[in-house]
Amino acid sequence: MVETKNIDYTKHVLTPKHIKMDEKEIEELLSKYNISKKQLPRILREDPAIAEMDLKKGDIIKIIRKSETTKEAIYYRVVID
Repeated sequence: MVETKNIDYTKHVLTPKHIKMDEKEIEELLSKYNISKKQLPRILREDPAIAEMDLKKGDIIKIIRKSETTKEAIYYRVVID
């Protein structure tokens, strides 16, 4: 069996960058797409990629992934318990 407790998933080459958005960025995002937080995809607070980020329910995470067709692809997730 493989021991996984000491693995730092945030430093893995395949883990995209996760950034906590501030209130101004959240307002701009929701306004730009005319949506509410409830309409965003969800991510668990215990997800290994964000577990060490000191997040609370309702925070929004910006995920930046490398893309073959563009420089980067940006996704958003709302944190749930």
